[in-house]
Amino acid sequence: MTTSPVAEPAAKLDFVTRKPLPPEQLDTLSRDILALKKKLNAVILAHNYQLPEIQDVADFVGDSLGLSQQAAKTSADVIVFCGVHFMAETAKILNPDKIVILPDADAGCSLEASCPAPKLKALQETNPNFYTIAYINCSAEVKALCDVIVTSGNAVKIVNAAPKDRDILFVPDENLGSWVIEQTGRPMTLWKGNCYVHVEWTHASITRIRQQYPDAPLVAHPECTKAVRMLADEVCSTEKMVAYCKASPAKAIIIATESAMIHRLMKECPGKIFIPAPTDSCRCNECRFMKMNTLEKLHDCMLNLAPRIELPKHILERARQPIERMLEISARPVDNAG
Repeated sequence: MTTSPVAEPAAKLDFVTRKPLPPEQLDTLSRDILALKKKLNAVILAHNYQLPEIQDVADFVGDSLGLSQQAAKTSADVIVFCGVHFMAETAKILNPDKIVILPDADAGCSLEASCPAPKLKALQETNPNFYTIAYINCSAEVKALCDVIVTSGNAVKIVNAAPKDRDILFVPDENLGSWVIEQTGRPMTLWKGNCYVHVEWTHASITRIRQQYPDAPLVAHPECTKAVRMLADEVCSTEKMVAYCKASPAKAIIIATESAMIHRLMKECPGKIFIPAPTDSCRCNECRFMKMNTLEKLHDCMLNLAPRIELPKHILERARQPIERMLEISARPVDNAG
């Protein structure tokens, strides 16, 4: 007997790390933020994992690649980056003369923390033939040590474009790196880092939800472990999740990535049901770092133009090179990528 999916899992997404704002306060803050944006000639960029009310006032909501592309071409004087620290750093690297602010300066990333620049440099020195490819989830100092940056949306394309005579060192996400090896057949040395949110899903927890909703396809982010990826109908970046869900004839889809992604999916795919993939022990599918940003903090950072991202000139210049290389390769036609 087939179990019919219900809307309850998505409807109960309450982002437990914060208290919901009263509607009147949310409306007032949103209006004030839009007024400040006009006054400052600012652009608000928000990652797919940001709180719904932040996504709703942003000029652009997307994944790391899309946000980087938007940051590279903006004509705004002020970039307000609603994401985590390394994302705002990337915007500053691409716009060294612009003001870049983020709501909470302490919004970090477990992947970034797993790969300190001195340890990466020490490993690089063990093999002069290393061609270092870094997932964008890393610090500016790490980017400055690398040959090219990737996102989950372009990692396969960029690895395929890497010099064939070089030994690839892929940092810092070993799960994304493992998936890229599967897609490209290209051997790589993998750094032992992971996203603490995406490794919470297990083969057992995903098997259970698939049994509960047998007609619902599963879409998983490549930061998930191989045990989870093997059960997925599609493994892709958050931006490609939107395209997959729009094209899928399924009425209900299980989503294995950070839970705020469902807000965007519900907006862009009305009428479909999105089921957040559960973990073994709890619904630990929120990134505590992404949820450090709130609408109140967004308002205050625009009002005060702080916290600001500032980086040394030599880091700005050196880190810009691998990011620009990523953007250039990403823009190539697929047939010319290898």
